[in-house]
Amino acid sequence: MAESVRYNLGILNGWSCGLKKYLQSYAFLFSIAGLIILLDQWTKYLVRSNLEFTEAWSPWEWLAPYARIVHWKNTGAAFGMLQNFNLVFAGLAVVISLAIIYYYPRVDKSEWPLRIALAMQMGGALGNLVDRITQGYVTDFISVGRFAVFNIADASISVGVAVLVVGVWLKDRQEAKKARSAAASTAAEPVQEEHPQVEEQTPLE
Repeated sequence: MAESVRYNLGILNGWSCGLKKYLQSYAFLFSIAGLIILLDQWTKYLVRSNLEFTEAWSPWEWLAPYARIVHWKNTGAAFGMLQNFNLVFAGLAVVISLAIIYYYPRVDKSEWPLRIALAMQMGGALGNLVDRITQGYVTDFISVGRFAVFNIADASISVGVAVLVVGVWLKDRQEAKKARSAAASTAAEPVQEEHPQVEEQTPLE
């Protein structure tokens, strides 16, 4: 009876620890993604409420040729690519978000670039998904030079990719440094020479 109770308590403790790890991981994921979605939707609401379609605004006239806010509609991917595929990209955003939710708890806490990158990409994907479902298109408004018009969600996805690339580069650099240090320490160790053992001969009587 006592062994059965201890066994059940062990299972319950293991399940509790696993659940705690999942909740901690998801708390970070949904917090970052949620903030991005809120910021993205708030800025889009301001644009739709204050600017007519194709209308542009800039705080200073001299800045307008270089950067401005313009009300634009996008039925394609980020930065205006592949127009008229709204439903396709809506479904893709759902698949990507579900994949991130499934994979995220398996990412170690030390892999912070990957954790941040996945949270930013999920927030960006869901931010544009809200537009696709409620508007039938994505509201873009950030215009820089002759670059395609984009929004906060697009920027979040792109920055997330950049964070991931930098994180992988830093990790590879650290591992290479550790490997060089290990090789140097191994080379610096003194080599002990082995001397052959001479058998003592018993004198003949």
